[in-house]
Amino acid sequence: MATYIVRRLLIAIPVIWGVATIVFFLMRILPGDPAQMMLASVGGNADQIATLRESLGLNDPLIVQYGKFMAGLAQGDLGNSLRSNQPVTREIAEQLGNTVQLTVASMALALVLGIVLGVASAIWRQTWIDGVAMSVAMVGICAPNFWLGLMLISIFSFTLNWFPATGSEGLNRLVLPAVTLGLGSAAVIARLVRSSMIDVLQQDYIAVSRAKGLNESRVMIGHALRNALIPAVTLAGLQFGTLLGGAVIVETVFSRQGIGRLAVNAIVAKDYTVVQGVVLFVAAAYVLINLATDVLYVFLDPRIRYS
Repeated sequence: MATYIVRRLLIAIPVIWGVATIVFFLMRILPGDPAQMMLASVGGNADQIATLRESLGLNDPLIVQYGKFMAGLAQGDLGNSLRSNQPVTREIAEQLGNTVQLTVASMALALVLGIVLGVASAIWRQTWIDGVAMSVAMVGICAPNFWLGLMLISIFSFTLNWFPATGSEGLNRLVLPAVTLGLGSAAVIARLVRSSMIDVLQQDYIAVSRAKGLNESRVMIGHALRNALIPAVTLAGLQFGTLLGGAVIVETVFSRQGIGRLAVNAIVAKDYTVVQGVVLFVAAAYVLINLATDVLYVFLDPRIRYS
């Protein structure tokens, strides 16, 4: 197991390098001058803009800028924000708590709702329960996050006045963003759990378990659900990374603080270093989450071994 984990971490190095390279060059081919945007509010002239560009290192050849960026990255240094001159790692750390809170809450909602809907739909398939569960799943899959968020704000904030529409403080401000972000993942998990559960319930060992006199709840939870969850775990790992990236839209809609909103503001201001740092953090988190998912397989299915 240890050898497998080390090998996976080594494979992640070129992945992170590729992401870093793509985001570095992509940010620099987009239109806009960071120095000009930083001085726009104070009406900076051409000389001031040129001086600022020089101080920020933006006049260096692109390959030189890239070399400095990669050298810093190899030492764990993401550089300083062009706007605030604060270390990028500090800016990410200051916003990370809110994004993690939102992502974990969304993932918990997605898992609970997805598993419940999927299992209920499989047990009572081709009944009205199956129809309702899959209809909810279809809505979750089809509804875009920004539209769903606006609808929830309109209904539960402006009409019913149950939850605040914006902000980051307090659990009551977390409910609507978590539902907005988690419903799509819950729908995908529900459909996969339903399919996997139906397949497992048709296996011979389920019939043998029932023939031995085991009660139905033990058969469903101890035998059927445990095996049906193996493909769902894979999807859950992928969905967690998707939720982390999807926080960009939800944090913007609900005016929440977080690394998603930090990235949006940095893109608008052409703050290269912050955008690079956020993208690299999300990429690294995605790799580690998928590794943790693979390790979790061993506990769900003892037959799985990594050498």
